Amino acid sequence: MRSWLKVMLAASTALVLAACGSDDDDEVQAPTLNIVETAQSLPQFSILVEAVTAAGLGGTLSQPGPFTVFAPTNDAFAALLTELGVTKDQLLADKALLTAVLTYHVLPSQVKAAGVPLGKAVPTVQGGVFKVDSMGGELVITDGRNRTSNITATDVMASNGVIHVIDKVILPANKTIVETAQTLPQFSILVEAVVAADLVDALNGEGPLTVFAPTNDAFNALLAELAADGITKDQLFADRALLKSVLLYHVVDGRVMKADVPLNTPIVTLESGTFTVDSTLAITDEDSPRKSNIVATDVFASNGVIHVIDKVLLPAP
Repeated sequence: MRSWLKVMLAASTALVLAACGSDDDDEVQAPTLNIVETAQSLPQFSILVEAVTAAGLGGTLSQPGPFTVFAPTNDAFAALLTELGVTKDQLLADKALLTAVLTYHVLPSQVKAAGVPLGKAVPTVQGGVFKVDSMGGELVITDGRNRTSNITATDVMASNGVIHVIDKVILPANKTIVETAQTLPQFSILVEAVVAADLVDALNGEGPLTVFAPTNDAFNALLAELAADGITKDQLFADRALLKSVLLYHVVDGRVMKADVPLNTPIVTLESGTFTVDSTLAITDEDSPRKSNIVATDVFASNGVIHVIDKVLLPAP
């Protein structure tokens, strides 16, 4: 970080001196180095530069753009190699993977720090999305695999865009909604229900979809309600039409991030019924009505996003 500060201080000093020597003291000299040349001038990006070269992206990122690059440092790449269990040479040799990862760090427009849309899905050149949140005054990225990376420096200007420095390589999503649920033990009953209702293919489709996903505790509470009426879990899961209707009532078309959830407005589900969400993120369904709380949000999948809820929603009888 000290070397970074020294480089930036030197660059800032050079710009100030250039501005003072110009005919118009109010003008600041525009950057002359493009994004690739700027990265080449900063030693903490040497592995990034190697990766860009290996992927054949140097020419693209030298074009007029403008682009925004979230640039991982050498330490960030070293941590990724450990995480993936590969050597640098192995990573650089996998051009397809390398291209997907690098283009996931690039936006097809110039977005300075002040213009980063917080809590929104940010579309990348790779095609996937990530989001940026402000946490304690710091900007933090959540990537497609629900890993986090800190933005440690912002608005490093280049002639064809801007660079933001990050401390962890971000990765695009590699699991669908169903596959993501299968990796999380609190959704085992939900996954079982999706299989019983023959909805796996639908929820593994291209999407994007938004799933309000009940936990095991939520399903157990519903089963306790049904037991009072003499209905067992096996009976519920055997009624495919009813189960499919209930599950599709938890699915909304499109990727609806927490920041985009329309409050106190009917939200249409794939089951065709609606529910509403209030400012406390409590959901009111059509049955009785009942209430459920959204307890976790914005779990990314390759074909959408998952929000976790603590009670199974029910459509109108």
